[in-house]
Amino acid sequence: MENVLAAVLMEQKIIASSFLDREVIVDFYLPKNINDPKGLSLLLINDGQDLPKMRFDKMLNELMINNHIRPLLCVGIHAGKDRRIEYGTAKILDYKKRGAKAAAYNQFILEELLPYLQTEYLIESFEQMAIAGFSLGGLTAIDMAWNYPHLFSVAGVFSGSLWWRTKGLQEGYNEETDRIMHQQVRDGKYYAGQRFYFATGSLDEKADRNGNGIIDSIDDTLALIRELKALGFKEGSDIEYINFENGRHDVFTWGRAMPDFLLWGWGEE
Repeated sequence: MENVLAAVLMEQKIIASSFLDREVIVDFYLPKNINDPKGLSLLLINDGQDLPKMRFDKMLNELMINNHIRPLLCVGIHAGKDRRIEYGTAKILDYKKRGAKAAAYNQFILEELLPYLQTEYLIESFEQMAIAGFSLGGLTAIDMAWNYPHLFSVAGVFSGSLWWRTKGLQEGYNEETDRIMHQQVRDGKYYAGQRFYFATGSLDEKADRNGNGIIDSIDDTLALIRELKALGFKEGSDIEYINFENGRHDVFTWGRAMPDFLLWGWGEE
């Protein structure tokens, strides 16, 4: 499958993964007319099957053809039928034992997808590497970036499933200690040059487990931002957060946020 636009060439490939024991559909959004491949950055996107729904190719093409962003190779990784098992936090399972293959998903990216890029497209290295995702794919993105900061300098989290927890709400759940991603950040350290982008919608959900009047999607995002700031990451330079008042937990809302994310991450001065 191939789609040709003025500034972007989209190719769909199938990669056989020994780590995931399945074939992975991957969409490559390749910038055209690159004079110096050394200046090329890489953006991996979980739930890549959602990108065509937001017309990502045309969005990216418009930004590139108008020189609004620097050269960027985007890779949309389609989720499999075991999405809730392959996505999540790689080192810690949630309270329902979901995320059992999250470590294998990381290995797929590190040991199969990245080498594939090098051999298939003859790209030895990238100026910058980033990873992003939607909902559970957003949690997976920041988890991977956090655990491989020497590789991924940018994480994009769109309505991230940051509620991912080690205990159920009726099992003695503690807001301060049982949210997995928050605890990982709390136990981690500042990594110079790493940046984080968060997007939510005020209509993401209705759940408000602590009864503070803020839906969990926004509450968990703001809490994680506080944890990042406590380590030394600064809002404005290292952290960007946008909330859509009428935004929902859907591809349309994430598509509204995507151009802002791309401009924030790779915009020309």
